[in-house]
Amino acid sequence: MDEAVPRPRRRGRTALLIAGAVVLGVVAGTCTGYLVQADREPTKLPPLSQPVVKQATGEVEPLSAAEDRRVKTDGDLRKLLLKRPKGTRDTVFELGTDGWMDLAEYAETFKEPDEAVGELIEEQYRRAAATSWRVGSTQNVLIHLVQYRQEQALSAAENAEGSYYWAEEQSDTRSWPIPGTGDGMAYVHDSPDRKPGYLPLYSAEAHAWRGDIAVDIWVYDTKPIRKEKIMDLAKRQVGRL
Repeated sequence: MDEAVPRPRRRGRTALLIAGAVVLGVVAGTCTGYLVQADREPTKLPPLSQPVVKQATGEVEPLSAAEDRRVKTDGDLRKLLLKRPKGTRDTVFELGTDGWMDLAEYAETFKEPDEAVGELIEEQYRRAAATSWRVGSTQNVLIHLVQYRQEQALSAAENAEGSYYWAEEQSDTRSWPIPGTGDGMAYVHDSPDRKPGYLPLYSAEAHAWRGDIAVDIWVYDTKPIRKEKIMDLAKRQVGRL
């Protein structure tokens, strides 16, 4: 029988508090350094002996469309999603409308939508593109590309960090770095969710970010999910950015 796909959970305040603690630790260390330096005799600086560099003349050649990342990410975000494989079917849970998810639709994918709306506004949510497909009768793949304005914070990176936290909170979980992503991670949860009257439901997920875009991928199946499956999706999706 067809299985309803569980919706991804919104990251908790705990992750933000952890991030805040790290920032406070850095600030405290910096302040201590200033206090120590204040008690010391001033050190004479060496003379400025670097040669004067002549200013270049002429105009700088603008980046081509292929080189300018903003041309790609400011266009139709749906074109950056992985293409739906041939022979696959629609998932039980449809994401958005015509590949787009507005703020309310995106918030509905989380455990506490009302709280998510406020957080997304604070994080300067801009837009989200989504795709999904079903392989056979049981395996479902869901992908989000979430773009932020990032005028005040690195929200895409914070989104990924929160996703790492929640993924690692689940017991019996294996994880691996996604090559070429910096800090992107893929996870396979080896213990399925079990509910009376339903088949066991296994899951895997991957999260990463590029500039102002956060990448979220989920795979659900009634059978254990292989590492190669989630890693392949993650590498190919991030590669499109």
